[in-house]
Amino acid sequence: MASITAPFRNSYRYFQRQAHENPVIFYSVIIGAIGPIMAVTIPPIRESMGYKPAEMIPATYPLPNRPRRSTTGYEDP
Repeated sequence: MASITAPFRNSYRYFQRQAHENPVIFYSVIIGAIGPIMAVTIPPIRESMGYKPAEMIPATYPLPNRPRRSTTGYEDP
């Protein structure tokens, strides 16, 4: 029975040693692995909690429905 759990136990010991000897690299790998997992799991969770995305920002300025008047009084001397 010990031969079945040996790879997991050895992996745990390896990760524990790396966490003590190279904590920056170890935790960087952990955070880097969490990112793609969150990209897949967070959107469905947000939708189930009632999140609605914001409306799109207008890409153009609406023009008034009237004739354009020329400006006066701002001419250079």
